[in-house]
Amino acid sequence: MEPTTLQDAIVYFSNPANCRNYVVVRRWPNGVTCPRCGSPKVSFSEKHNRWQCNVHHSLRQFTAKTGTIFEDSPLGLDKWLLAMWQVVNCKNGVSSYEIHRATGVTQKTAWFMNHRIRLALRMGSLAKMSGEVEVDETFIGGKARNMHIAQRKRRITGTGGKDKTAVVGFVERGGKVQSVVVENRKKKTLQEEVKKRVEAGSALYTDELLSYEGLEGQYAHQVINHALSYVEGRVHTNTLENFWSLLKRGLHGTYVSVEPFHLARYLDEQAFRYNNRREMNDGDRLDLAVRQIVGKRLTYAELTGKLELSGPS
Repeated sequence: MEPTTLQDAIVYFSNPANCRNYVVVRRWPNGVTCPRCGSPKVSFSEKHNRWQCNVHHSLRQFTAKTGTIFEDSPLGLDKWLLAMWQVVNCKNGVSSYEIHRATGVTQKTAWFMNHRIRLALRMGSLAKMSGEVEVDETFIGGKARNMHIAQRKRRITGTGGKDKTAVVGFVERGGKVQSVVVENRKKKTLQEEVKKRVEAGSALYTDELLSYEGLEGQYAHQVINHALSYVEGRVHTNTLENFWSLLKRGLHGTYVSVEPFHLARYLDEQAFRYNNRREMNDGDRLDLAVRQIVGKRLTYAELTGKLELSGPS
C-alpha cells in the first residue's frame, strides 16, 4: 500500500524497489518506453537497475531518473522522494538545513535538491483565467530594520520598493493562483501580464494602483480602495493577500534570505502547495509532484549562474 503519512513514507521508501516502482508507474503509466527514441521494446536488468532499449542507437541504457529532475544525481530515490514529500507538504516550506538533517546529505546538496524539486512543481501552460479574478502585486525583500547597518547601507538605496523585487499575482475565485516576478509595477508591465493570463470579459478586481487604469474596455474592472475599506461586496483582493501572507511567512521564517535570481522557483513552490491544499492528502500531493518530473533539468551551473558567466567554450 502506498504511503499517505510521513511515517508510512519513511518505511515504504526504505525499499529501493518500492522507490523505483513508485516513479515508474507515474512516469510511464502505459508501460516503460525508451526516453530517447520512444520505443516500448526495452528490457530490464535487475542486477544493474536499468533498462536497455532494443532499438540500436546511442545511449540505449537508461534508468527511472533519465530525463527527469533526478538525472545524473548519485543520490538514491529514497532520499529524493522523502525530500519531495517534505517540500510539497510543509505549509511554510522546508529549508535545505532541514533536508540535510533529515536525509543525511550535505546542506549544499540539499539546497540543490530543493531547487530541482521546485522546478518540477512549476505549472505548465494554463488556460486563461475567467469568471471573477483578483489581481494584486507585492514586493519581496528584506526589511531594513532587520539588517545590520553595513548591509543596510549597501542594499537600501531608496524608499518603498526600490530595492525589492516586484511580484504580481492572479487568482481565479474557486480556482488556482499564479504569480510571476515582474520588472516593475508600471502600467505597461502589469497590463501585459493581465492580458496574457486573464480572459477578456472577466470580472477583474484590483486595488487602487493607477497602473490598472484603462482595463475597463476589456474587463469588468472594479477597484477596492484600501485606504477606505478592504471589502465592498464581492470586490476585494483578500484571497491574494492570504497567498502573499503564506508566501512571506515561508520566505522570511523558513528560507530567511532569497536572492531575486531564484525567487521564481519559490513562487512555483508556494503556488503548488496553495493550489493543491484541498481535497488532497499528503500522499496525493507527492503523487502529483512525481508526475511532473519529466523533461525538467536544472544543472548546478545553471542554478548558480556560472553557466551564463562562463559563456561558450
